Amino acid sequence: MSAAKSGDTVRVHYTGRFTNGTEFDSSTGREPLEFTLGQGSIIPGLEREILGMAVGDKNTVTIMSDDAYGARQPEAVRDVPRDTIPEEIELAVGARLQAVSEDGQPLMLTVVRLTDDIATLDANHPLAGQDLVFDVELIEIVS
Repeated sequence: MSAAKSGDTVRVHYTGRFTNGTEFDSSTGREPLEFTLGQGSIIPGLEREILGMAVGDKNTVTIMSDDAYGARQPEAVRDVPRDTIPEEIELAVGARLQAVSEDGQPLMLTVVRLTDDIATLDANHPLAGQDLVFDVELIEIVS
């Protein structure tokens, strides 16, 4: 059996959990996740673990936050005057908003606090700062 290598397009089933066992995502009931190894389309730590797996291999791996979504960046949390946010955008704690960064890239923000005048927005990935556990099974090496 051949092993998955950089440049291969692969299909995997996975379940992602926090270290306390709480599941945050899974491909169960969906099509397997398909991506090309070496293109950086999944978190680096998980991609490294899939490299070298053969079809049918199953593995449980713990990915430290630095190899997942990185450390939380306190400077990515900002207070914004509520009147600078368009009125048609419904604000609620936990809501996800999309903005455009200074360099023109899409930026996802989470509303983490609201007052009458201020919305506190967090640009950190929701899983930043978390060590993650994945059960992963290599289903297919497509090419």
